[in-house]
Parts: sequence; structure tokens; C-alpha cells
Amino acid sequence: MNARMGLRELKKERTRETIAETAIRLFLAKGFDQVSVTEVAATAEVSRRTLFTYFPTKEDLVLQRFADHESEAARIVRARPAGQDPLEALRDALLAALEQRDPNTGLNDTPETRAFFQLILDTESLAARLTRYASRGIDALAEALREAGADPLTARLTAAQVLAVQQELTFMNHACLMDGSSADDRYREAVGAAERAFDLLRRGAAAGW
Repeated sequence: MNARMGLRELKKERTRETIAETAIRLFLAKGFDQVSVTEVAATAEVSRRTLFTYFPTKEDLVLQRFADHESEAARIVRARPAGQDPLEALRDALLAALEQRDPNTGLNDTPETRAFFQLILDTESLAARLTRYASRGIDALAEALREAGADPLTARLTAAQVLAVQQELTFMNHACLMDGSSADDRYREAVGAAERAFDLLRRGAAAGW
């Protein structure tokens, strides 16, 4: 039974990945508004019903990459070494992601990654939908910060600021790459911006801990 369940879950995950990859490929080639859900389903060789089982809205086909990471900041706070400040843990994780050229930092100059971010910026419905994912990420991070000892107001405001800062840094990095910089050229400045941002966040949050 467990083996069958494992295979079933694996098949579901593969189907989900196939649908998402197909959708993004079509959106990048033709534009988000020019591709219908029906076309995505047909190209991925699934039914519309199956597609909507995995992705309730057309926007989710693109933004699932962010949804998959919406609780990452909370996980980082909970997994930090004993005695480490939560903001320090989040900063260190961001610096490590920049070094690894993680696409979620915007510091990845592969053509697909640059096109993916530009698709979001150029599509109003995607940019608006992104705020919903950010809101859930704030909820998760605020809870983790409360567990770490912050009072409820400080936890909520800090979580909102951290995720807003991280998103802004991501799009700043992306903008530089779109202007012609390589990820390697941008790296040192991206690190400096991240460190300065977390210094400012730490000063603002210190009084509430």
C-alpha cells in the first residue's frame, strides 16, 4: 500500500510539473494573455479538469514557483541554530542564495529566468496575484517570529518588511540584468544591497524583541 501511494504521489507531482512547465513555455513564447487554459491543457495532454485540479487559476500556472517557496522564510527561522537572531538567519540564507545564483533572487541571467520575471512585471494580473502569495508568506513568517520571541505587532510588521524587502531586491537584481549586467557583474552590488537592507531591518525590529 505504501509503495503504491508513493508511486501515486510521484505521478501526481510529475503531472503537476509537466503542466506548469508547459504553461510557462507557452506563456513565454506567446504572452500570458494570448494563451488559453484550454491550449495549455491540450499541449500538456491533460484535461481542463485535471489542470484545474492542480492549478485553480490561470495565474497559478505561473506563480506556483513562488507558492512553493511561500513558507521558506518561516522554515529558515525555525531551523536556525540556537542563539542565532532570526533576521541574521534570513540574511545568511539570502546571501547563500545570491552566491548560488538562485533564480528566486533575480540574480540569474539564464534567458528563461529573465523572461519569466519580465512576464510577471509585464502582466498586470500576475503582478496583482503575487500579492496573495506574499500575504500567505507574511502569515507564516510572522508566526515563526512570534515563536522566536517577538511580540505579535513586531512579528507581523517585521515579516511584512522582510518579504517586501526580499521581493524588491529580487526585482532590482532582475532590472540590472535586463539592462545588460551579468549575474557575476551584479553579484557584489547585490550582496551589498542585501546586507544594507537587513541592517536597516534589524535596527527597526530591535526595539520589539
